[in-house]
Amino acid sequence: MKKERVTLTLLKTLGSCRRRFHKTPNVAATHRHQTTMEEQQLHSDRYSFNPTLKWNPEVHNYFAKAYGVERFSRISIALTRPSRYSCIRVNTMRSTTDAVVEKLRAILKESSSGSGDVSENGANGNLALVESEDGDSNPLRGDCIGAGAVSKCQIPGMEYVVFVWGSGPRHINYGYAPDLPPPKEVIVSRKCAEAVLRGAQAYVPGVMACSAHVEKGDTVAVSVAVEQKGVDGGWGIGMTRGTVLQGSQADPYYFERNGLYIGQGTAMMSRAGLFRVPEGVGVEMKNRVYELHSFHNVLEGEIFLQNLPSIVAAHALDPQKGERILDMCAAPGGKTTAIAILMKDEGEIIATDRSHNKVLDIQKRANEMGLSCIKTFKLDALKSVSRGNHTNASIGPSSCDANNGMANKVSDSSNVQGEGILSIIEDRLKTEVMEENGNGEKANGKVYLSKADIRKSMRRARNGPGRNQSLGGRVDGSKGFSPNSFDRVLLDAPCSALGLRPRLFAGEETVESLRNHGKYQRRMFDQAVQLARPGGVIVYSTCTINPGENEALVRYALDKYKYLSLAPQHPRLGGPGLVGSCEFPNGYLEEWLRPGEENLVQRFDPSSPLDTIGFFIAKFVVGSKDG
Repeated sequence: MKKERVTLTLLKTLGSCRRRFHKTPNVAATHRHQTTMEEQQLHSDRYSFNPTLKWNPEVHNYFAKAYGVERFSRISIALTRPSRYSCIRVNTMRSTTDAVVEKLRAILKESSSGSGDVSENGANGNLALVESEDGDSNPLRGDCIGAGAVSKCQIPGMEYVVFVWGSGPRHINYGYAPDLPPPKEVIVSRKCAEAVLRGAQAYVPGVMACSAHVEKGDTVAVSVAVEQKGVDGGWGIGMTRGTVLQGSQADPYYFERNGLYIGQGTAMMSRAGLFRVPEGVGVEMKNRVYELHSFHNVLEGEIFLQNLPSIVAAHALDPQKGERILDMCAAPGGKTTAIAILMKDEGEIIATDRSHNKVLDIQKRANEMGLSCIKTFKLDALKSVSRGNHTNASIGPSSCDANNGMANKVSDSSNVQGEGILSIIEDRLKTEVMEENGNGEKANGKVYLSKADIRKSMRRARNGPGRNQSLGGRVDGSKGFSPNSFDRVLLDAPCSALGLRPRLFAGEETVESLRNHGKYQRRMFDQAVQLARPGGVIVYSTCTINPGENEALVRYALDKYKYLSLAPQHPRLGGPGLVGSCEFPNGYLEEWLRPGEENLVQRFDPSSPLDTIGFFIAKFVVGSKDG
C-alpha cells in the first residue's frame, strides 16, 4: 500500500513536470508575440498623422482662459487638419451653378478613372478610411455622400457656392515590417506639407531630406520636419537641405517625425535630381492622409476657390448696385470679386493693397472673371484717408499692356526714390558685364547703361523680384481718398492668421506679437471709419482665433466711436463671439464683448461641424458723425 502511494506521488510529480515542460515554450512564444505586437504598434504610431500643435506657453494659457481648456484643445487639433471639402464660388457673370457642377463632375470622373486612385475602402490594401472625425455630420453635406461628390450650397442666397467633398483621415500602409529595411523616405518642409494636405504635390523646393539610393519611380513615404526651438531660443528645423536619411534613429528629427507622415508618393526624379533642379514636382502624391482635389488651372474665370467664411463676409457687407465700395487690403482679390458679382458688376469697387505685385494679382483675377467695376490702387491701408488736396475721387486713364493683355492703370513714377538709390543701382549694374537684347553693350569690360536699364532696376529695387515683374504690369499709386466718400468699406485686416488650416506650427507667436497685431488693426480701422459715410456700413473680418484681434477690436470701435453700432448679419452661419475680458500678468485688461453683443458677430470655430477655417466677422452701421 505504501509502495502504491509512493508510485502515485511520483506519477503526479512527473505529470506536473511534463505540464511545466510543455508550458515553457508557450510562455516564450507569447512573449515573442507580444514583443512583435508592441513593435508593430510602435511603428504604427510612428507612420501615422497625429500632429500636436505647439504654442508659446503664455499664448496657450491666454487661449485656454478665453475658450476653456477642452474647447481650446479641440480647436488646436482641428487646426492641424484640413477642411474635408473644397468650397468653390461660381462666377455667375460667366456661367451657372448647374453648368459648373456638371463640368466638375465630369472632370473629377475623368481624373479618378485616369489616375487609378484607390477608393475609400482601401481596395489596393494600402489605404483604409479612419474614423471620420464627425465630418459626415457637417450640415453643409446634406444628402451628398462619398469622396469626390459635388453638391450645391443650400443656404438661401448662396446657391452659387459649390462643395466638392474629400475624405480623411486615412490610414496608409507604408510597407514597414520588422524584418525588412525601413521604407524609403522624403522629408518636406512644414509649408510644403501644409500645401500637400490641401491637395498639392510635393514640389522640389520643399524637399529637405531624402533616403539614400532613391531613384525615379521609387515609392517613398513623405514626412514633415516641423520647426523646433533651438538652444538660442529661435525656431528652425535644424537640418541642412540635402541631408541623407539612413532610416535609423540617428537620422535628424527621427523621433520628432513620429506621427507626422502625410502620405505616400512616387519620386519623380532621383535623389540627386531632387537637390539639383530648382523647380518641378519632386514627389507625386499617390496615397494621401487627406484626399482633397486640386483645382489649379481648372475652369479659370468660371470658378474661384474660396473659404466659406470669406464668402459670408462679402454677403455681410450686403453690397448694392451702383454703390461705391472700398476693399482695403484687398489682395488676392477673392472678396473683391465676390462683392463685384453680388453687385452684378454695376457700381464702383476700389481695391487697394500696398504691394505692387498683389495689386497686379487683383487686376489679373478681375480680368479673368470679366469684371469691369473693380479699380485698383497701390496704397498702404494706414494712409487710406487723403491729406490736403490729394485725393482719388475717380480713376485716371488706363492702358492695355501688350505683354499681358490686361487693362492696367498707369502709374506715376514721380514717387520713385531719388538720387541716392539711382547711384546705388548704377554702381551695382556697373559691376556686372551684361548683354541684354542690345540694351547694354559689352566693350572692353565696361557696361554702357541706358536709361531704360536704370528705370527697370529702380522698379525692381522698389517692388522686389516678384513673379509678376516679367509681365510689365503697371498700377496706379494713390494719395488716399476723401473722408465720407464710400457707401461701404470692407476691412479684411492683416492678422496673425491663427485660424488658417492645416497649421502644423504656431510657436513663434507671443502674447506681445498678438497685441501688436491688434494695435495695427486699430489704426487701419480708424481709417475705415473716416472713409465710410454716415448711414454707411463697415465690415471687419480676420482669419484668426485671437480674441485680441477680434472681440477686442469691436470693443475698441464701439467705445471710441459712439456713432457706430453692431448690425445683424445675413446669412448667419458662425457662432457667437466671446463675452468678458482677460487680465494679463502685467495687469493689462483686454476687454471683449458685453452681454447682448455676442450674437451680432460671427465667430467660425474650426472644430465645429461646419469644418471651416477659424474666422471672425463684425458688421458696423455708421450713424451721424455730427457732434
